[in-house]
Amino acid sequence: MLTERSETAPVRVGNPGAAGPFVLICDHASNHMPHEYGTLGLPESELSRHIAWDPGAAPVSRLMAERLDAVLVESAISRLIVDCNRPLDAPDLMPAMSETTAILANRSIAADERAQRIALAHAPFHDAIEAIVMDRLAAGQPTMIVSIHSFTPVYRGVPRPWHVGIIHDGDERLSAPMIDALAAIEGVVVGDNQPYAPADRVYYSLERHARSRELPCAMIEIRNDEIGDAAGQELWAGRLAAILSGIQEPGVTKREARANREKGTILRA
Repeated sequence: MLTERSETAPVRVGNPGAAGPFVLICDHASNHMPHEYGTLGLPESELSRHIAWDPGAAPVSRLMAERLDAVLVESAISRLIVDCNRPLDAPDLMPAMSETTAILANRSIAADERAQRIALAHAPFHDAIEAIVMDRLAAGQPTMIVSIHSFTPVYRGVPRPWHVGIIHDGDERLSAPMIDALAAIEGVVVGDNQPYAPADRVYYSLERHARSRELPCAMIEIRNDEIGDAAGQELWAGRLAAILSGIQEPGVTKREARANREKGTILRA
């Protein structure tokens, strides 16, 4: 059983004084359910599934933080209580349905309970990120934000072929070189805005803390069967940390350089 049942603070900050340029965030690190919520009416077995958290994302994030000398901010409350990677007006902020599983306790939430859940987990998580980013910028410290997630291999009966996906908007300073590097690994199928894209409302944390300040950012989605054990977690943390360490000062991406070369060829023709 993988459920985290011990009482815990709603947010965990690792390596707050990190010298490296990256701030890593793990919005769905935990499936912990505070005792007052029980299991939201779900069988205990459901809390180990992806509906309650992102399995494997937290250990990968922690290993990456060590390798990159990065700050790591983790939400320590299940996404079923409140999803920290959603805006406050999102219909799935406190989901009544996750994939095909109904969360009956979330079907009709009173305004005071809604406010309580936001104060319990959503606000502390984003307050912690905000404080870290502001302190780093005030100190003139280079800052890039990467969020780390995992996704289920089959969703609503449809298999997903990607081993890893990089989610991004128009700012490709991190995403383009990451996609290029991952695509060069033999046997790895990489998704460009797959299995999700910002239009799916999954980019909130990065929009709030990075894009609003024009900081380089990207979201990593790893298929959770790839990181279900320590060996897979070590493998993917090593791959991703090595790629990020090579782009610690993003400028013109490989994709932009290639486009510029092609443009130049066309102009000379």
